[in-house]
Amino acid sequence: MADEPATDPGADPGGDRRRLIGLVVGAVVTALIVVLLVVGLLNRGASTTIDDALDAGSRPPAPDLQLPVLVSGAGLPPAGQKASLASLRGKVVVLNLWASWCGPCREEAPVLESVWQRYRGKGVVVLGIDIQDLSDDARAFIREHGLTYPSLRDGSDGSKAALEATGVPETFVIDREGRIALHIAGPVSRTGQLTGPLDEVLAEK
Repeated sequence: MADEPATDPGADPGGDRRRLIGLVVGAVVTALIVVLLVVGLLNRGASTTIDDALDAGSRPPAPDLQLPVLVSGAGLPPAGQKASLASLRGKVVVLNLWASWCGPCREEAPVLESVWQRYRGKGVVVLGIDIQDLSDDARAFIREHGLTYPSLRDGSDGSKAALEATGVPETFVIDREGRIALHIAGPVSRTGQLTGPLDEVLAEK
């Protein structure tokens, strides 16, 4: 009679199956993360209807955003009250989407402040829109960087969707007629990215 194979009385017969399931689940999660990262990178560089219009030489209308004021200024209502982007019609607006947790936003904050100080007397309003953030953190960011231009707060990301933005920071120059004249995806790292376009828009009759 043949000997029966020896078994380990302490072995867990379901151990191999559990390890296999764990490996499969881990692989699926890893694959999903890779897919999300790829999609995010592709979307970051994807054209939008705003970008397409600008590339074609036209200026699409800016959405009429209505958001609560985080830090007032430039003729906006007091903090907590709602302000409308349309109320700034007749002025050139540098609209900047930002958040306190955004590293590149920290780098561009002094650049935007410099543009504000240079152009505030020429009919230009630098206007921040704080998104995906806590109000206290946003105010701390403004104090830390000594920002004096006004900011609104968007707790729903509606402005990000309306402007077809894919992240922060992103900046838009809006002409006196409420049309988008420039879109910068990513940080404004030097004043020249804005001063040239602003001078051109301001020179328009």
